[in-house]
Amino acid sequence: MATVSEPAAAVAGPEHMPDHATGEMVDFNVFRGTPETAQGDKAYKVPMVPGMVVLDAMHYIQKHVDTDLAVRWNCKAAKCGSCSAEVNGRPVLLCKTRVDEMPEGPITVRPMKAFPLIKDLVTDVSGNFAVNQKITPFSPTEADANDPQPWRIKEPDIERLYEFRKCIECFLCQDVCHVLRTHDLHDRFYGPRFFVRVAGLEMHPKDAADRRDEVREDGGIGYCNITKCCSEVCPEHIHITDNAIIPLKERVVDRHWDPISWVGRKLRGK
Repeated sequence: MATVSEPAAAVAGPEHMPDHATGEMVDFNVFRGTPETAQGDKAYKVPMVPGMVVLDAMHYIQKHVDTDLAVRWNCKAAKCGSCSAEVNGRPVLLCKTRVDEMPEGPITVRPMKAFPLIKDLVTDVSGNFAVNQKITPFSPTEADANDPQPWRIKEPDIERLYEFRKCIECFLCQDVCHVLRTHDLHDRFYGPRFFVRVAGLEMHPKDAADRRDEVREDGGIGYCNITKCCSEVCPEHIHITDNAIIPLKERVVDRHWDPISWVGRKLRGK
């Protein structure tokens, strides 16, 4: 990898010191480059402010040092999922990662590894939305679809779906998944985020579709070896492996390898 680092860390002049700065300078190594240009880490010094998160530091660099630094963000409230990147090698939301909780030494900020690079900290996550289009959408029965009355669903039947609805599509789980990150099987594997979506549909009491063959063949759920790394990085604390992937695996097993189900299908002529 070519380097774009300079001998000395880039830093703004004293006139750009933010209010309430402590006087301490924090070292950052930030990835810079595009697929067509030199790529590597560039060193920066950013003044420490109490409560500062890594996204604040990127904004400081963007405003006062390198105005062409590319970083994606939107809400700065850990709800839009836009500012996903890797800090010290761990996929995180930049707006949720406090600088004062980082270990001593330079803080390394790099783009998500599992997705194609666009520029600096920005990656192309559009492939995720293409996967989303493959999934059979919510499919109620004809009777339910044509029922003019509001649906009445018991609370226990709908309660387990609330967790799946918390997903903010930051794609950190996709980034940390070894099937996508290491083996690059984007064309054969849905990834954790979309198994969460399928689980939310499959477990909905008013959904009538059967997606078991879909997640086995197109989704490649068999590639997942349930390391739970996706659950560990989820900022919404969704139990992706335990509550979404494992139940889907169990349904696939029941369909294809359960001997009782096999006999039942034979008797029904299927």
